[in-house]
Order: sequence, then structure tokens, then C-alpha cells
Amino acid sequence: MIMNKKNISILLAAVLLASCTSESLSVDGSGLSAPVSDKVCNAPQEDGDNVLIVKFDESAVEAVENHALTRSGEAPASGIASVDNILSSLELTGMERVFPKGRDNEAATRAAGLHRWYLLHFSPTQDLKEAAESLAGVAEIDKIQYSARLQKASDGKVWPFKGGAALTKSMVSFPFNDPDGFWQWHYINNADQAVGTAARAGADINVADAWKLTAGDPRVIVAVLDEGVKYTHPDLAANMWTNLNETDGDGVDNDGNGYVDDIYGYNFVDNGPITWDKSYTQSGKEYSDSGHGTHVAGTIAAVNNNGIGVGGIAGGTGIGDGVRIMSCQIFSASISATDYATSRAIKYAADNGACILQCSYGYTGTDITSDADFYQKAPLLCEALDYFISKNNCDALDGGLAIYAAGNDAQNRSNYPGGYGECISVTAIGPDALPAYYTCYGYGCNIAAPGGETGGFTGGERAGVLSTVCSELPDSDGEDYGYMQGTSMACPHVTGVAALGLSYALKTGKKFTRSEFTSMLLTSVNDIESRFSGTKTTLATINLEDYTGGRMGTGLVDATRLLMQVEGTPCIVVPTGSLQLIALDTHFGGSAQNLTYTDVKMFDNDIKRLGMPEAPCMYNGKLMIKCTKAGNARITIKAIAGGDRINNGLMMGGMEITKEFYIIAREGTASNGGWL
Repeated sequence: MIMNKKNISILLAAVLLASCTSESLSVDGSGLSAPVSDKVCNAPQEDGDNVLIVKFDESAVEAVENHALTRSGEAPASGIASVDNILSSLELTGMERVFPKGRDNEAATRAAGLHRWYLLHFSPTQDLKEAAESLAGVAEIDKIQYSARLQKASDGKVWPFKGGAALTKSMVSFPFNDPDGFWQWHYINNADQAVGTAARAGADINVADAWKLTAGDPRVIVAVLDEGVKYTHPDLAANMWTNLNETDGDGVDNDGNGYVDDIYGYNFVDNGPITWDKSYTQSGKEYSDSGHGTHVAGTIAAVNNNGIGVGGIAGGTGIGDGVRIMSCQIFSASISATDYATSRAIKYAADNGACILQCSYGYTGTDITSDADFYQKAPLLCEALDYFISKNNCDALDGGLAIYAAGNDAQNRSNYPGGYGECISVTAIGPDALPAYYTCYGYGCNIAAPGGETGGFTGGERAGVLSTVCSELPDSDGEDYGYMQGTSMACPHVTGVAALGLSYALKTGKKFTRSEFTSMLLTSVNDIESRFSGTKTTLATINLEDYTGGRMGTGLVDATRLLMQVEGTPCIVVPTGSLQLIALDTHFGGSAQNLTYTDVKMFDNDIKRLGMPEAPCMYNGKLMIKCTKAGNARITIKAIAGGDRINNGLMMGGMEITKEFYIIAREGTASNGGWL
């Protein structure tokens, strides 16, 4: 199901009229239940910070900016008498703008109204509800939010990669020299028995042939909002975004963007350099990072063809041509992301050149079921996303893409922010091309990708997603690579495919609107739903009929199909195992069946690769073709426009016309005429 994109200005206008009049409702664990009073957008949560997030009225914010927010020996104040009268009775310890001033982005910040958001810090003994309700009575304050938490869309469990026996059914031919790439079934799946006896050929992102056209472009910058990315990882270092205008370790904001020493991105949890191996003990319990952000980054852009480890979807060919990863750290050890740190990270990505947000996190267990709910209960994060989406940081696209994990709650709707109509929400499948037992599905979910399942298949953890991890962490067992599962792992597959599509658009000189490119991405899919019948049992039993009706999204993302759409080459989808007669009306016109066809051409090695017993041909005006193996190949078909002979100069005749298509053979493809 593709979610209808809303006119944001109309939506927000409606929300502003109606959102702040709700009465108190019950509080859920997320801190995002309904408003408790006028202007207070959500409810406090038990593990929230001692802060309130306020949005000042446009007419009042100038006074706040002109006032010295912190004075030596004086209590922090806003410079607005009505506000300061209340603050003086509260245990306020500090006040700061949510988004720091930047030398080059301040005009855009102000145009979007983001300069109006402030953090008010309070003593741990301050009753935040009392503070919020007191401040809600001030006319100069428009909105008040309690700090809410977001969670990673993964169980955080790492299964270290130890290599092992060769694949037992059909050895994958990985096109680069990365020695362990053939274990990444999520890229190339030949029904590998070492992954699982239920593994299904074609349950992958179909990227091998896409790599023949492009493997990435460093002009495409992907911001990974997650745990910190290990920027020294041997399979990631060459593809890390680097802030060339900042001097590492000098403690100075050299580029004037509001952040000090932000070389590979920024740590919005600790307000400093990126970390990926943080751990501590509290009340006898150990807490540490999991390598989640590094794993996600590797799926997008682990360096291909460097002779080590694994590959990344848009990781290039080993000559510095991969997309770039910007680490925007919003998780650290067991510390979950706050909405204000996440909003800062989103805006930082927009202001520093990212064109894609990779977001494997979300609010869990909330009652947010619409965009209006989202704006009402989390307006700061919603406005930050709108700011990013409006930014044009890639010559191939007129805005930004925000790609989110749908969530691991197995609920029948996407978590937010993924469910927001301006974001792309990704569901997860296993190597059997069936829904993963944990995936969210249904309303707000847009597209499926491999998320893996580390239990329930005969291959054990090998049915998870293999990518880069952090060898320093306890669960990694000293390894730089490991398996994980989750919509967290599905999300970077779609992000990587989108990055690959933009890379090819740059290579071919194409430029698309956000709407055009999003539509191409969400229609570059293969059918999985035709097999959703009965039940599936791995680590849980699910009823597959619950996932029909587009609830997993439009289908399983296909990198090659996206590049064909960018190129303008149509695709013909062919189910394997049976003879097909495919009408060509869509591209040869309504009279395609009556045309005279003069030639059908495919390379012999492609015919062999797709397991065709005979070369394809035209029969009664339709393409007759049989493929016994999953794969892709180009096919050229020629016909006569006008009559049954070609004008050769001596005899009048018709004009020869030529069309090139891309054959995509897949198991279990729906019988829908074969056209993309």
C-alpha cells in the first residue's frame, strides 16, 4: 500500500486549529499520549529528561534571542516578563535553543520557524507537569512538549560471523572480490541451503545486475541516525562522509555550523565526537552499544571490491566511488534517543548535505495513528522532518528522502515517524520471501525488504542479515562482521537501493522531483504476496493471510528495476517454471497483437543464465518466453510500423521500430500481464 502524500501546509493549518484543545487522556509508555491541557502536546514519561521543549510565539522569540539566556551569577531567563515570572518560581537550571545558530544555515532555520524552539532544563526535583501547566498559560508560548523517547527497530542481538561451510545448493557468484559477500543472501539469493531449506530464489533486492550500471556515487550522502558508526571500520572508512571544513580535535567550531569537531558527523547524545563502543555498569547491570548503527551503515555502503569482508548496496567498486555515510548519533549504549536530539540530528543532516535519512527507529506502543496525531503530539520532530524533506542536497533530486523502519511490534500499522505520509516505511521479509514474524505491516507501510530472521531457519543466524559490526563490543566476539535481524535491517536495504538510484540518475544526467523518485522506488518491486497463504512458523507462528491486501507495501524492493526506471527502460516480469505469452500493448500500443515483428534478440549467455529451453520469440503478436531460473536480462524486440514489410527505398513499406526491455524472472510472480 502506498500512503497518499498529504499537502503538508493544509494538514498543519488544520492541526493548528484543532490540536491544542484536547482534554487529558491516559498516558502510555512512550510519552506520546494525547495532550494533557491547552498547548501541552504530549504527556511525561517515567524515563524522560528533566526538560521541557517549548515553541515561542513569533512575536516573542526576538525578545528571547536578544536576552542573555545565561548570565554569570544569575538565573537563566527568557527576557519576557510573563514567562520569567513563572520561571522564577520553578527550578530552572538552563535554557537553550534546540537548533544552534549556524553561520550558513540560519536564514533557512528562521524561514522554517525552527528558531522558535527552546529547551528548558530543570532540576531533577522539579515537577515537570507543574512547570508545563504553569507555562501553558503564557500567551507568548505556542507549544510545550515533554521529552519523549524513540527506540531502535531491532532486538540489538549480534551473531558474530565465523564463516563456515560453503553453500550446499547453489553457490552465489558475488560480483566483487569481497570474500564473504556470497553469504549476503539478502543481495543475491539462490535458495541457499546453508541459509535455510525454506530459502527461496529471488528473495533478495536483485542488485547484482544493477551493479553493472553503477555501484554508488560519493555525491550522494546518507545520514545514518542511529548508534554511532564505527568510522574506522576497515569496510567503512573509505566511504565515510568527512567534514573538510572542520579541524579534528581542536575544540573549535571551525566551519561555524554550531557543532564542534564534527568530522564524521556528530554525537547528539553526548554532544561531542562519534562513539560506537560505549559501555557502563548501573545497578549491577551491564549496558553497551550493540553495533546497530555500524551494521546499518554497512548494508548501505560497506566498501565493495576491497578484498575484505562483505559488500554494501551502494558501496562503490573499490575506487572511492561509494556513497558517503554521515553518522548522526542519537543512541549511545542503553540510552534511547530523545525527540529533541533526533530533531537536531535531522536538521544537522539537512544543513550538511545529506539527501537521504536512514532511520531504523521509532516511537513504540503509541496511539499515533495519523499525520495529524503526529504533528499534534511530536511537532518538533515533525517540523524537523519537513525541513529535511524540503532541502535540495542532490543534483538528481529536488528534496530529501526520509526512510524508516516500520517497527518490530508485529502490529497492523507502521510505527511513527515511519507512518508519516512524507516518509517511506519499510517492512521485513525472511529468506523465504515471507513476512518476518516480528514485522509491523498494514496502514502506513510502503515497501518490503530483507530484514532476516536469526532463528527458526535451518541455517540459524545465517538467515539474518550479514553486515559490518564493531569488534570492540562484547557481543561481537572480536569480529568485525555479524548477523542481526529486524525492520532495522530491512530499512537500510531500501535506503541503499534509493542511494543507488540517485547515483545512477547522477551518472545519466537525470533529475527527478521527490514525488517522481518516490513513485519509481515504490514501484520497483517484485511480487511476494501471491504466496501469502496458510501459516509460517519460525520464532513465532503467523497467519500469512493477515499480510495480504498490500499490507507489506507494494512488494519486495528491486534495485535493478529502479535503475531501469531511472534509465527509462521498461521491465517485463516473467514467472519462472512455465511458458508465458505476454501482451506488449503497453509499449507497442493498443494494436500490438496485430503488428508484424521482425526480430527478438537476447544474448546467448543471458538465455542460458535464465534457464530458457528455447530463445524467446513472438507468437500471435505476443512474446512467448519460458524461464526456469531467477535472473535478469535485456531483450530487444523489433516490429514494423505500417504493413508487413519495411520500406527499403525500392518498395514502399513501413518503418522499423525497436524497443528494449528488461526481463526480470522471479519465482511466484503474480500473473498480472508482466508489466511494471
